[in-house]
Amino acid sequence: MTAWRERLAALARDRLPAEAVEPWLGLVRPAVHLVREGDGEPVGQLGGDPALPDDVAWPVWDERGPLTFIGSVDCARLPPELDTLPEHGTLLFFYFDGRYDEDDDLPAEPEDLDGNQVIFVPAGTPTTERAAPVEHLAYPRRELHARLVGSAPDVGHVLLETTTTADGVPLSKAGSRAGLFGELAWAETERTTRHQIGGYGTAIQDASETEIAAMALESRRRDPRLAEEGARWVLLAQFDSDDDVDMMWGDVGTIYWAIRSDELAAGRFETARFTMQCT
Repeated sequence: MTAWRERLAALARDRLPAEAVEPWLGLVRPAVHLVREGDGEPVGQLGGDPALPDDVAWPVWDERGPLTFIGSVDCARLPPELDTLPEHGTLLFFYFDGRYDEDDDLPAEPEDLDGNQVIFVPAGTPTTERAAPVEHLAYPRRELHARLVGSAPDVGHVLLETTTTADGVPLSKAGSRAGLFGELAWAETERTTRHQIGGYGTAIQDASETEIAAMALESRRRDPRLAEEGARWVLLAQFDSDDDVDMMWGDVGTIYWAIRSDELAAGRFETARFTMQCT
């Protein structure tokens, strides 16, 4: 058993009713926290200039302007436990935050699919580090290291509603007290900046994967289709507000990309959907 799973198993046995322990542990997944300091080579960067393929233009939202480069990760340098991502290649994340234009500082709405973009660059593709096309668009560059952690669904995630104990009780109702699953979801998370690849999103409001699934269905939380659709969506990445590089998403919020698990397996990263949450 890996160290992160051992930690979560011990916590589950201590905090959860006995009948909920194994069903909950069946949901936990590995995730990678992207941190400033760590062992080995950096696995990616926050801000700075992206290495774009020579034949790919800088992403632009028509009639609004160029997107801002948020960060990137080199899949080959991620821990092998995160086996849902390709073994090689780089993921680049862009989002329109309007930071270069003081008269147009409203971020993209989650449903505006052109207001954000995920670009996957296969290994061996000729690339060039490209400066932002307008002044004041780039965030300062910071190298990021990987820290492997355990990740669990937060309160509001559909998997807590559709996963049951042996007696048929949904996990969402099997906790010993309200909010317990939220506390367990945050057990491996430092209460500081949270940049992450894989696992489950650290929710500020509703579970980000459930929120994005509802947007994909163009429905609301009570839509009966959401239980099935929500289980198909997994977190691809999240980037937190970060004072060190002057990133601020709403009121100290977080931005998220989620993708359907079948699209992830097929490498269709362009289908990832975006949302933002803040306090």
